[in-house]
Amino acid sequence: MKTIEQLLASHCREVKGNAMDDDAVDAQLKVLDQWTVDGGALKKVYRFKNYYETLAFVNAIAYMVHREDHHPDLHVGYNRCEVRYNTHSVNGISENDFISAAKADAIYSQRHSAA
Repeated sequence: MKTIEQLLASHCREVKGNAMDDDAVDAQLKVLDQWTVDGGALKKVYRFKNYYETLAFVNAIAYMVHREDHHPDLHVGYNRCEVRYNTHSVNGISENDFISAAKADAIYSQRHSAA
């Protein structure tokens, strides 16, 4: 299991083989804030004051996921964005999902501490 600091310092890489098992996912999930497992993916809903803040977050996360080459499914509404990560190459959850989830949280925290 990696700490939040280790996840933030890591970068996504090509993953082949098997997805993380349930015990490994549950253990790693403990370092993330309010992320859950839903339908074989990591999921979190971020809340915002308005559509502009929602889209600002989406644009910021788009830059990060492009750099990491690990793209989430996003469901965007007026004042919320649901982010879902899984790794298609292993048909489940991988370390890349946790790295990206930690970085999404960091973007959200940075934007909200500046507001």
